[in-house]
Amino acid sequence: MDFDLAQLRALSATVAEGSLEAAARRLHVTPSAVSQRIKALESAVGAVLLQRTKPVRVTERGQAVLRLARQVDVLAADAQRELGDEAGDGRPVNIPIAVNADSLATWILPALATLPSAPTFDIHLDDQEHTTALLRSGAAMAAITAVAQPIQGCTSTLLGTMRYRPRCSARFTESWFAGGATRDALDRAPVVVFDRKDDLQDAYLRRAGLPQPAPPRHFVPSSADFVRAVELGLGWGNVPDLQDTPELVAFDPDAVFDVPLYWQQWQLQSATLDEVADAVRRAAAQHLR
Repeated sequence: MDFDLAQLRALSATVAEGSLEAAARRLHVTPSAVSQRIKALESAVGAVLLQRTKPVRVTERGQAVLRLARQVDVLAADAQRELGDEAGDGRPVNIPIAVNADSLATWILPALATLPSAPTFDIHLDDQEHTTALLRSGAAMAAITAVAQPIQGCTSTLLGTMRYRPRCSARFTESWFAGGATRDALDRAPVVVFDRKDDLQDAYLRRAGLPQPAPPRHFVPSSADFVRAVELGLGWGNVPDLQDTPELVAFDPDAVFDVPLYWQQWQLQSATLDEVADAVRRAAAQHLR
């Protein structure tokens, strides 16, 4: 079947902006026009592509069409750059990227800021073990992930490893680990966890001989605040070397956790996407192991 460019752009803009009204402002048309274009696209495909929630949600059938729409966006922007801004409206292309929290808090933003003719970025935050799901759904064009195997339609490049070490405050050591980080102490000592997908702390506990670790835990879903919570003595946690501070104590100096990070992106011959990948690889070479 033949796809209509205006309809694809309406779909892409609606998903990116979250609503028909916001997409209409981005496209400089009325919300009714956006709705009509998406309905026409759904009619042509023969399936519902969007759930009209707030924000809108892409259906399983809509994911394939969304990937196409976003590929068209990027390739059209590349062509406009080659032809000059007079060929388009001069607006930068939007690149959705899935990133893990610790990379976002440390090295990825400076990498993206080095791009000479930067696109805009729609950054999706998720655990490095789960960011590839956003590639599959079409929500992201590229992702920093711990998954080495490229998903269908993507390439995978090793960026390096992010090293983590168990850390706590000096006060916490005195309170909980005065006799060392024994199995009994670790079973009782509070732990700081990013969210319920974060397995790094439990991995350390399993390594220490606690097969079903269940110590008291604080959930702190912010990378910087996670480190701050450990500094303040709320609990212990595995802290990246890139975020280590003088206030943190190594209660188990020999323990390290290396998490390999990969850059997966759509297999798309795009100068813009390649520039983003090059900037990410250069920064990773400087900051990762």
